[in-house]
Amino acid sequence: MSEEIPDDNPIVLFDGVCNLCNGFVQFILPRDTDGVFRFASLQSDVGTELLAEHGLPTDELESIVLIEEDDCYVKSDAVIRIARRLGGVYALLGPSRFLPRRFRDFCYDFVAARRYRWFGKKDQCAMPPADVDVNARFLE
Repeated sequence: MSEEIPDDNPIVLFDGVCNLCNGFVQFILPRDTDGVFRFASLQSDVGTELLAEHGLPTDELESIVLIEEDDCYVKSDAVIRIARRLGGVYALLGPSRFLPRRFRDFCYDFVAARRYRWFGKKDQCAMPPADVDVNARFLE
């Protein structure tokens, strides 16, 4: 991994033009009270580098990606793992990991295929919030 990309915290890669994906990041931020998660858009140089490093396609990936050290999680696995790390009531999503991945990812793909139509799309990647503490958690 390049020296500019920290690997000591889990990194959430998200579709920077997707309103649903941006909403998910905005959901995580206030609930991650310890500031554990870092964020980068799939379209960014950091996102592309991390995708390539983990053997994931660097174009047209329709998934939230969670990178934890050498491990990489996509689709429903990423969402469940993020929820478990947030703890509290969100950890209740954890047992859903025992549902067949094929079923979980079918549901995930169903929403992902319709996310722009249902939730809209931005013309360009969203900028991180103006809050300095939060802004530092976004990798460029």
